Amino acid sequence: MKKNKKILILNTGGTFNKTYNQISGKLLVTNSNKAILNIFKYSKIDSIHVDGLIFKDSLDINKEDRNTLKDFINNSKYSQIIIVHGTDTMDITAKYLSKYTKNKTIVITGSMVPFSIDPIESTANLMLAIGFLQNKVKNDIFIAMHGQVKRYNKIKKNRTIGKFECL
Repeated sequence: MKKNKKILILNTGGTFNKTYNQISGKLLVTNSNKAILNIFKYSKIDSIHVDGLIFKDSLDINKEDRNTLKDFINNSKYSQIIIVHGTDTMDITAKYLSKYTKNKTIVITGSMVPFSIDPIESTANLMLAIGFLQNKVKNDIFIAMHGQVKRYNKIKKNRTIGKFECL
């Protein structure tokens, strides 16, 4: 069987990584890759490397964070990268990266329900992104959400119905 190419997963936080704080009663983004690592604990996929980078809700990600992400990607030896990102601003990050990254295939994914509450959506979206990268895909930036992988400017979060749709 052909060995999979190595994929870098960059964790920026988002709802995907939120956990319930029993003291404050709030969902918080933790400085941890635990959700992602738990998904791979039982999978047969070992061709990944996980790095945590920002650990914020995507509504709090700013230009400096996107610049940090861009620099990390451009200095990385990996050509296939998945970014776990909050769904509210993943399109803004994708557009920013499209201006400054070349010779990389980047798939941005996330979850609208925290892995810690229900792991189904996060697991499905992350596996969708990995499966997409296993195909011969041209270098570009894509979003993988709710069973669809499209170029970043061809898919958008529909806030009225709470799911991603093709444009």
